[in-house]
Amino acid sequence: MIDFQPLTLENRAVFENCLRHGGERGCEYSFVNLYLWGRQKAALVQGHMVVFSQFSRRSVYLFPVGQGDKKPVLEAIMEDARQRGIPCRLNGVTQEDYALLEQLYPGRFRSHFDRDAFDYIYDINDLADLKGRKFQKKRNHLNNFRKAHPDHRLEPITEENVAVAAALAETWYQLRLAENPHGDYQMEQAALGKALQQHRELGLEGMLLMDGDTALAMTMGSRLSEDTFDIHFEKALDIADGAYPAINQGFAAYLREKYPQIRWLNREEDMGLEGLRKAKLSYCPDHMVEKCWARLLEEPYEY
Repeated sequence: MIDFQPLTLENRAVFENCLRHGGERGCEYSFVNLYLWGRQKAALVQGHMVVFSQFSRRSVYLFPVGQGDKKPVLEAIMEDARQRGIPCRLNGVTQEDYALLEQLYPGRFRSHFDRDAFDYIYDINDLADLKGRKFQKKRNHLNNFRKAHPDHRLEPITEENVAVAAALAETWYQLRLAENPHGDYQMEQAALGKALQQHRELGLEGMLLMDGDTALAMTMGSRLSEDTFDIHFEKALDIADGAYPAINQGFAAYLREKYPQIRWLNREEDMGLEGLRKAKLSYCPDHMVEKCWARLLEEPYEY
């Protein structure tokens, strides 16, 4: 049985080193996401990082990332599942991953693509510049915000203002719960609170949109790979129409200037929420990270 251990900050360097050699991956491979959400456990197997977690109340293994032959790693995962008496269910499987499964185990796996879990990937220049006809409405929205808030400014989140970001987030959740008392915000609120408390240790970077002493919006993310930055959180108050495009564009421009090697912004999945899907599509993603589940055919069908 694989000796999975809880993810700790000490695991971060090893995990991210494996990820650098894994090609384009979805946001579920972000160390920050794994650390902040749920109780994921990880182990280093044959130079690959293997993650064991709960997803939708099911035990799952992330498709392993790292350098070298994946077959002994996949064999170890399948044996671990057998010993635990659970289905061997792989998550975060890209088309390339599934092609490899078919090559190594012809006809033994079935797949199930999950559109709600596809990540939206944007060209950083598109979001920083908003050029062209396809972004005309976004530019109009942003210009209206700038006219209404001529003295607004953008500030990187630091130790000096992280409490301001936390207060804005608290206000945002209170307003949402007032609108929908049964809204399921607890896990996200806890994750964002932890992210703000440990932003330095996690390598998180963020930005505040301010108008005088009033915080209008905040965002926060981390490097997913050498050329991709993952946006984990973005919150804006309804009192400022256009605050979302303002923080979105401002953070993209900031990241482009600070990290010239960043080409892509991963704004994660829409979870099947109609409003969120519409919003993400409105920013014209360059492409999607398409992911599926994979299960051994000899096991009972269940997704």
